[in-house]
Amino acid sequence: MATGWLVYRLTHSALLLGLVSFAGQIPILILGAVAGVWVDRLNRHRVLVVTQILSMMQSFALAALALSGIIRVIDVILLNLFQGTINAFDMPARQAFVVEMVETREDLPNAIALNSSLVNAARLVGPSVAGLLIAAVGEGYCFLLDGFSYIAVIASLFAMSLVPWTPRAHASVRSELREGWNYVLGFRPIWAILLLLSVVSLVGMPYTALMPIFAGGILHGGAHTFGFLMGASGVGALIGAVSLAARRSVLGLGRLVALMAAGFGASLIAFAASRQLWLSLLVLVVTGFSFMQQMASSNTILQTIVEDQKRGRVMSFYSMAFQGVAPFGSLIAGAVAARIGAPHTLMLGGSICVAGAALFAWQLPVLRKLIRPIYVEKGIIPELARGIHSASVLQEPPEE
Repeated sequence: MATGWLVYRLTHSALLLGLVSFAGQIPILILGAVAGVWVDRLNRHRVLVVTQILSMMQSFALAALALSGIIRVIDVILLNLFQGTINAFDMPARQAFVVEMVETREDLPNAIALNSSLVNAARLVGPSVAGLLIAAVGEGYCFLLDGFSYIAVIASLFAMSLVPWTPRAHASVRSELREGWNYVLGFRPIWAILLLLSVVSLVGMPYTALMPIFAGGILHGGAHTFGFLMGASGVGALIGAVSLAARRSVLGLGRLVALMAAGFGASLIAFAASRQLWLSLLVLVVTGFSFMQQMASSNTILQTIVEDQKRGRVMSFYSMAFQGVAPFGSLIAGAVAARIGAPHTLMLGGSICVAGAALFAWQLPVLRKLIRPIYVEKGIIPELARGIHSASVLQEPPEE
């Protein structure tokens, strides 16, 4: 949040807002697939320790430049590139590491949802605190606080007691990369989920990059307004994550993915049309709720159906779909908003999200048939498993 507001304060440029966001996310798209191969090879716990230390250094560098008063937009772009490179390895590692921390596979959907709850509790508190800090003392102290926050994360990682990591045999990076790509393309449910997430991230998620324009230029507010808007989205995301954590089964999540993608697109259209702060806040609650439900549901389905030895690579493609394509969306949204305005840009993106959700819903019957055998094998549909077994017994000829 501090990065976005700093760039907007320095430039008042929608294009540069999009460029800064692009710089922070493009490394995920470029490096994501290769990073997934290494995440499948390396000790994921150690990978996370390294990425968190590097992220802490990046935040302290931003703080030093901002507090000294010499920070420039080019500095923000370069440091965002550095952070994006870190995230290319950090995101698939943490997604795959969730499975290592959950001893019972049946608890995985709840674990993913609880993780999302914690993330979005931070998204709820963070923007509100940041808005007050920016208004009071400037962006530099937000960067400084962010840097110190990594100390707790790193300490938590060192405090974990884990099963000793065992290296696995592996082929060349190129062959394992090709294997992961063929696995994703060869199983329709995986690529259908990733494709919808890519579309939503490309045309829908840039609303966060354009938020300073809505806060300052359209709703005529300041940093505190920006904080309220981002906080409202965090409230909705937190509600969405908590409600998912209460689910008892992964069944029905495919339908939820389609419904929430459509809800996300419709809420973007409504937010773009709003000129009242109270209405914008209410709509953003729906926006955050819908996207969180789609993202976490997609994550849960993928983590449930993917083969363990390919988990890191699949989750790297998930990271690429979630954040890797977003930089192009931010860059395009910034350029389009500079020509037709931020509201019309969001309306166009929301409409494409709704269309993508409709296409995914049309494929659902086929996707369910393909996933069903995996759910039966894992005991997620025990009634069906017993039914198949009973039917096979009845079809066997009686013994002479």
